[in-house]
Amino acid sequence: MLLGVNIDHVATLRNARQTPYPSPLQAALMAETYGADLITMHLREDRRHIHDHDVFAVKAAISTRLNLEMALTPEMLDNALQVQPADVCIVPEKRQELTTEGGLDILHQQDKVAAYTEKLQAAGIRVSLFIDADNQQIQAAHDVGASVIELHTGAYADAPNKTMRTQELLRIEEAANQASELGLIVNAGHGLNIHNVTPIVKILAINELNIGHALIAQSVFLGLGEAIRQMKDIMFRARSLPY
Repeated sequence: MLLGVNIDHVATLRNARQTPYPSPLQAALMAETYGADLITMHLREDRRHIHDHDVFAVKAAISTRLNLEMALTPEMLDNALQVQPADVCIVPEKRQELTTEGGLDILHQQDKVAAYTEKLQAAGIRVSLFIDADNQQIQAAHDVGASVIELHTGAYADAPNKTMRTQELLRIEEAANQASELGLIVNAGHGLNIHNVTPIVKILAINELNIGHALIAQSVFLGLGEAIRQMKDIMFRARSLPY
């Protein structure tokens, strides 16, 4: 299983004091050194963390893939076509939210999502759609021509008890299997950390995880390299042991 390291909150810390440090570019290069399979960045409309120059700098410097998360807006489409990341993950975005809340609703904007997907993929950019573990949304993702989906794991991560967590895990597993049968590549992310990631890793239909906040938070105590190494070790062990 691949690990995408989201470096957004390195920029959050930088922007808190309007200093040039800590550097998202430095974080991206260090993440690669310690085992990140790709670098994920979310260029939000309000630029609350990652800025435009961060995206261009990271794209030019890294040797792995850049996964650019973006809202479904004309501005972000133009940005993506200029940056030319390996992957674009289209996510829902609301200015008042602290972080992305829930998956993209493809069903009610299918033509728009299809048009964006076509433009990006015509430019050689692989398109992923960040969606909830919902059968209809998965079918819609396939119908609009996306190559990849990223399943939103927030409801699983935030479940208040074991019963609800088990229910959410089953939904994710069923969704991952359905998407895989349709020929979609399945990724997952949101709210994952060293304490809850193992059951998600054991879902063999999931190809890649994108994790940011937990890794950056853990790096305060361990350093970024060790936080990534720890996560990769947990993922490796989870895939190596019987289900």
